[in-house]
Amino acid sequence: MTKHTLIALMEDRPGVLNRVASLFRRRKFNIESLTVGHSETPGISRMTIVVDADHAGIEQVEKQLYKLVNVTKVSDVSHEPTVIRELALIKVRATGPTRAEIMQLVDIFRAKVVDVAAESLTIEITGPEDKVDSLVQLLRPFGIKEMVRTGRVAMVRGSNGRMTESASRRVASR
Repeated sequence: MTKHTLIALMEDRPGVLNRVASLFRRRKFNIESLTVGHSETPGISRMTIVVDADHAGIEQVEKQLYKLVNVTKVSDVSHEPTVIRELALIKVRATGPTRAEIMQLVDIFRAKVVDVAAESLTIEITGPEDKVDSLVQLLRPFGIKEMVRTGRVAMVRGSNGRMTESASRRVASR
């Protein structure tokens, strides 16, 4: 099994996210990450789903996604040239002696300090998952008090900025 990144475009309606998640649950696929937000088209949301599955399983899921009334386009971009990013906010214990060392790590990773408190720093990092993972591992010894990660967001590379037809399949019988 390998990680697959699916991008689905769907009508922005109540219950669509639940139906998509239920489809994966019924197929016994564990969703590793799922991000959803507005797209460039009003009324259309964009969902990025990361799941561990074999090729046959992913093809089946794609077909099932298209059967959902509100889904308009599905792409498995796992083998396409893509830009993939993740955002994390990490609140780390930072006392006087450790604050400078943490700030050096923040600079090395081109992250940002977005909140400063007497006993902690909140750090924002954006980048590939392995970059985020590396910073998290280096911050653990200081004491991570709280952390949130967005999960993967992905976009196919190219000049037009939209998912290409080669990266997606349309269902003719709609």
